[in-house]
Amino acid sequence: MGIKKYSLLAGVLSASLLLATACSSDSTSGNKKSGEKDGKVVVDLFNGKVEIADQLKSLTDKYTKEHPDVTFNIETVGGGADGAAALKAKFASNKAPDIFGNGGYQEAQTWKDKFEDLSDQPWVKDAYESALLPMTIDGKIYGQPVNMEGYGFAYNKKLFAKAGITELPKTYSELEAVSKKLKAAGITPFSVGYAEWWVLANHGLNVPFAYQQADDENFIKGLNEGTNKIEGNKYFNDYFKLVDLTIKYGNKNPLTTDYNTEVTQFANGETAMIQQGNWIQPMLDKLTPGMEVGFIPLALTDDAAQADKLMVDVPTNWVIHNKAPEADKKAAKDFLNWMVTSEEGKTALVKEFKYIPAFKTIEAKAEDIGPLGADLQKYSQAGKTYSWQFMKYPDGAGQEFGASLQAYVGGQKSKAETEKALDATWAKLKK
Repeated sequence: MGIKKYSLLAGVLSASLLLATACSSDSTSGNKKSGEKDGKVVVDLFNGKVEIADQLKSLTDKYTKEHPDVTFNIETVGGGADGAAALKAKFASNKAPDIFGNGGYQEAQTWKDKFEDLSDQPWVKDAYESALLPMTIDGKIYGQPVNMEGYGFAYNKKLFAKAGITELPKTYSELEAVSKKLKAAGITPFSVGYAEWWVLANHGLNVPFAYQQADDENFIKGLNEGTNKIEGNKYFNDYFKLVDLTIKYGNKNPLTTDYNTEVTQFANGETAMIQQGNWIQPMLDKLTPGMEVGFIPLALTDDAAQADKLMVDVPTNWVIHNKAPEADKKAAKDFLNWMVTSEEGKTALVKEFKYIPAFKTIEAKAEDIGPLGADLQKYSQAGKTYSWQFMKYPDGAGQEFGASLQAYVGGQKSKAETEKALDATWAKLKK
């Protein structure tokens, strides 16, 4: 989604994120059961990433073939706030799922009283230590990292070649020059989907937060204590320049262009770049098989050492509801362990989900995870990554940030007014 707040290789789509995704629903049953139906344990699974709906169904089918006493009821609701609201509604109506996703960090703190302690699970020893950080609270592990994800500007190699671009941009000025070159060649540089609040507020705004945290690891702490501000901060000012660049050289009507539309535009070759992550690889494979793509950074400055990095983290984590029936919890734990230790599960995660593994015991080859995942691995192995600071936003801040940034894009707010609004949101929602 990417689906806040998501450094392993480096962090993730937020719960809300869970969401770097489009809104969709795929429900296969009704009300919460007591734990068994027709002699089978029924595991309710709430999935916040629409991109993997088919793959997840296929994977649970493989598991139930080996475990005929278990069946799954999967509900998929993506789209950031839609997914988060749907999950809250299920808990409020006493239909809580047995397995659901959580973005970690601040989101984990918000939901921690619902989590089963998974510290004793066999897969824990196989995970990258940094991949466990988002769901570690008071030394206990409450979630299984789903995968590593990352984002930047995905670019179409054929369109870059058509415009005569031979050097990939690593800085803001180079990105601007490439945009001009693409436009001169009759190619729309950017696919812009600012109808989605998380594209601006989580993934976009994460970039200045990441730069600033690299300079001063206490920046977010200072926001919480009221000693730091977004308004007037150099990196946040730079972010508005990047937004302006995408609008100037992007598709028409960015505020009414949603996730599916912007990805489809990019996949169809209508645009040369899109601010998204490796989670779009399955969609690209479906729409335009064999599409030649790669990643370039969301560069804010002209310091290549600073700017030439991708945003990589654990997007979401599978958690188990601690109040679920014991039979459900047992089956849920067994399924999560099977998913990351069995050959069937490991193969599916890299070949079908196109996931960059969060586990040392799962190998991912470039031909399995696709060119976007392969580029993320290259950046990660070179240490050229930033983590996802948006997973540290106060609960609910992302949506408000998104509304303020959308008002800026629409011309209703100036940069200064928008930065003031971002500070006001943080001050209001911080714990």
